[in-house]
Amino acid sequence: MTGGGGASVVWVDGVDADTAVAVAGSKMGRLTDLHHSGVEVPDGFAVTVEAYRRHCAETGLDGRISEVIAGLGDAPSDAEVETASARIRELFGSTPMSERLAAELTEAYEELCLRRTEVNVPTAVRSSATGEDAADASFAGIFDTYLGVSGPERVIDAVRACWGSLFTARALAYRLRKGISHHDMPIAVGVIELIHARASGVAFSVHPVTGKPDRVVIETNWGWGEAVVQGVVDPDHIEVGKTDGRLLKYTVAHKRIVSAFDYALGQVTEIDMPEKLADRQVLDEEQVSAIVAAVLRIEEHYGYPVDVEWVISRHRRAGDPVCIVQSRPVTVVQSAAEAAAPAAYDPVALAQKYVFSGKAVPGR
Repeated sequence: MTGGGGASVVWVDGVDADTAVAVAGSKMGRLTDLHHSGVEVPDGFAVTVEAYRRHCAETGLDGRISEVIAGLGDAPSDAEVETASARIRELFGSTPMSERLAAELTEAYEELCLRRTEVNVPTAVRSSATGEDAADASFAGIFDTYLGVSGPERVIDAVRACWGSLFTARALAYRLRKGISHHDMPIAVGVIELIHARASGVAFSVHPVTGKPDRVVIETNWGWGEAVVQGVVDPDHIEVGKTDGRLLKYTVAHKRIVSAFDYALGQVTEIDMPEKLADRQVLDEEQVSAIVAAVLRIEEHYGYPVDVEWVISRHRRAGDPVCIVQSRPVTVVQSAAEAAAPAAYDPVALAQKYVFSGKAVPGR
């Protein structure tokens, strides 16, 4: 249960960092690597690449998927790709897991509840494809994440939906253009605790527009970070000098939307921001410093510019680390010539490359 190889489930704190990406996909593999380097990350587990492969082979999905893709021919239209995508995703939704795999996932979810000493722990169920979030970001933002999923049955449904998101129309069209077989890009799925967020956001170890490496840039909002990464809110914007930690800029935005947990629906959803919070500064000086420290530590660990998604828990105390829920290479760094020209900062455009797209669990 905690190793690699043919295991169906591996834990963030249990799988070897050297094999984590191959076993648990890019997102979960990188979380494991950060955990082993001492960065604060959420607790959780991954449903492995091998579990996905066994599911597709044992249920006959492999053959049915191949039939749908073969029917597209050499030059399918966008509409034909969309239809094929919907058909394949429906196959994943209607094909149950084996009793053995469902039992393993149920056991792992119950173990997560035990670790967190909480009944029906809300989770983020996240796609973690091999090759996803690579430096070229070819597949960034096209696989699914389901937020606030609680209970083993909902978790199982969300895992199957994440498997199906390997065949979104965008992903399918990309692979067809590049001649890449879906067999060469299997998918794992992460099931991690959903941190009870006071504030969340993204941070870059270089300026995401100019590429200047002398500062850390932070975008933040109250609650969970989905409103930020989906570009549906104007977040507070902060810039901090790397060498001296000096606050260079703090722009307090009028924040109209917040991502909050809806206990009736059992999911994170976007709602109108309470009026008294809309124009209030989200982060204080200590929190900004903690985010910068985490970002610089991650950049030093990997040796290249990074952007990270972070969460400040409602239970965090001053001096505690912030929790990192994702890290990936910065993919929007302009050339020196481009950086010298005036550039408009567009948080909505930047948001398009993120993957934290929360959705309701299908069928629930």
